[in-house]
Amino acid sequence: MSRPPFKLMLPAAIESPVVVASPHSGRIYDADFMASTVLDSARIRSSEDAYVDVLLDRIPTLGVPVLSAQMPRAFLDLNRAPEELDPAVIDDVPRGAMNPRVASGLGVIPRVVAQGRAIYSGKISHAEAQHRIDTFWRPYHRQLDVLMSNARDRFGQAILLDFHSMPHEAIEGTVVSGAPAQIVLGDRFGSSANAVLVDILEETLTDLGFRVARNAPFAGAYITQAYGHPERGWHAIQIEIDRSLYLDEGSIRPNTQFDVLQNTITEAVSRFCDCARPARNLAAE
Repeated sequence: MSRPPFKLMLPAAIESPVVVASPHSGRIYDADFMASTVLDSARIRSSEDAYVDVLLDRIPTLGVPVLSAQMPRAFLDLNRAPEELDPAVIDDVPRGAMNPRVASGLGVIPRVVAQGRAIYSGKISHAEAQHRIDTFWRPYHRQLDVLMSNARDRFGQAILLDFHSMPHEAIEGTVVSGAPAQIVLGDRFGSSANAVLVDILEETLTDLGFRVARNAPFAGAYITQAYGHPERGWHAIQIEIDRSLYLDEGSIRPNTQFDVLQNTITEAVSRFCDCARPARNLAAE
């Protein structure tokens, strides 16, 4: 099976400094990978940001490019550094100091999916891990870097909106206006994007009826850290959406509100693009 490293949807003309991405929505579970896992076809998808890329399908009509993963997060996590190798799942990786993500099994080659379920019965080879990184991780990030560089060169700034989804149960303890948050914006506690831009996005989403939280329980990981450099005119905001808004989480199928949310997310990005342009000078400071 041909395994493309990413899907890129380009508009007829780029009209905004905004770049939209979905690094965890890949769903090509090829036969080789499925033969290597101990999980069935439903459980292996539990860490997938299912159909987030489809939610973003209409955004290129706004003059905004959209970059999406093709391979699933359980196979390779694009929101981790390529050095985040887990010796518990990859052969010939020296044991040493590990960050909490790797220690919990969520390195660039994940050891577990949601609820701590092991993906493999043993380890994969170091050569296989490196092959996945070289074949899928590096092309995706090269393309994202090109999109961000082109946006900054043309508009004076680049603004990455990095879309994800979160299990409903993960957000039940984060309350906004007396009810669980529906969207969490992550800017690594103010370090990955100018506050003006995050304020604009939060206000836009709130005006459209969402309950919006910031940085809790998700503040952003590798992508917001790597692409969020406001001093260079690069801004990165992670957007986590409650899956129950658009998905039947049990069957991993779009629910009856999918089209409504797709339209609303498209409208949110449209309004953000319109509002972010006047903030250009401040956002580039």
